[in-house]
Amino acid sequence: MHRVSTEGMLSGRTILITGASRGIGAAAAELFAEEGAALVLMARRADALDRVAGPLVARGARVALAAGDVTRPADVERAVGTAVDTFGSLDGAFNNAGWGSGGTPLHELDESVYDRVMDVNVRGVWNCLRHQIPVMLKSGSGGTIVNTSSTAGTVATGAVAPYVAAKHAVLGLTKAAAMEYGDAGIRVNALVVGSTRTELMDELLEEAPELEAGFTARAIQKRMAEPREVAQAAAWLCSDRSSFLTGASVPVDGGWSAI
Repeated sequence: MHRVSTEGMLSGRTILITGASRGIGAAAAELFAEEGAALVLMARRADALDRVAGPLVARGARVALAAGDVTRPADVERAVGTAVDTFGSLDGAFNNAGWGSGGTPLHELDESVYDRVMDVNVRGVWNCLRHQIPVMLKSGSGGTIVNTSSTAGTVATGAVAPYVAAKHAVLGLTKAAAMEYGDAGIRVNALVVGSTRTELMDELLEEAPELEAGFTARAIQKRMAEPREVAQAAAWLCSDRSSFLTGASVPVDGGWSAI
């Protein structure tokens, strides 16, 4: 088990992670803590956040919790306020919360699915940016923001059409924010994430195990990512080691987008 570092690449930074209760978000919480960051963890379920935070705190990490829904501006504002009130700053954010569904044809898709997909994946990132950026501007020292997109943000992958549209929109928001706030020292990048072995993926494959071959066939590495592998890329983007990178769509997909 890794210990919290005082000399890690995120030492001295306060970082907000959304969707932190499981999957990539939980893996990022563990890794970011190991790299020395003070964390604010946000997800809808307080009990799930407690389960993620407990082992981190036991190992010496500085962690604050902000249960809430990224689709609600007041919840995001409260999470950002928690960072400032608890640790004195907000230096970075990993806007990772998302939601998707199986590949129902567009004309058969219920409107409620469209609404939820767009709200969580697009409005959620929008709400986060709107509340994170002012705090970073006020600090005068810039900041780093990483948004989670998907290979579905570059091409139609077979995911439901609203998810493809939403993840394209995340890349657009990322580029616009990078351009608008670069002069203030705020870097904004996105991860283009391939198929990842998360709890959500496991639930989908339990219902339709035949889908796994399709998720891995195109990737050069012929496997799914582990959540920690995606978190490693997010940590790098949140650190000064990626100091000349902004407005980028960084593939973490095992080579899926290369061919």
